[in-house]
Amino acid sequence: MKKCHSKEIITCDKVAPAIGPYSVGVKTGHLLFVSGQLGFDPETALLVDGGVEAQAHQALKNLRAILESAGSGLENVLKTTVFLMDMGDFAKVNAIYAEYFTENPPARSAVQVAALPKGGLVEIEAIALVPRNEEADCSK
Repeated sequence: MKKCHSKEIITCDKVAPAIGPYSVGVKTGHLLFVSGQLGFDPETALLVDGGVEAQAHQALKNLRAILESAGSGLENVLKTTVFLMDMGDFAKVNAIYAEYFTENPPARSAVQVAALPKGGLVEIEAIALVPRNEEADCSK
């Protein structure tokens, strides 16, 4: 029988490995917390070329891969935080973000930061719902 409200570490071989002592995702109950995703190419573990737009696309692809590996998806995201090196890039990133969250977008914060790891230009983290699995339903 599955434990309710335990902490489950999420791994995903479709994204670059974590660059520090953290998990790419942690699930508890029906909530999933996804660590901030940069525009790292999963094959090279380097930031993709092409500036903030390319990095935003890759960050969102990485986010989607982690969500899916945990049994969720972009449609289940409740809240995101977007970290930008330059708030002047907000419109570019916002347009790309809208391509991934096309209906009922999640709540969101966007902030400018002093620096991001490895010289990244944008980082996106999320909290998502993991749809109920009847076998793991703790309400029974």
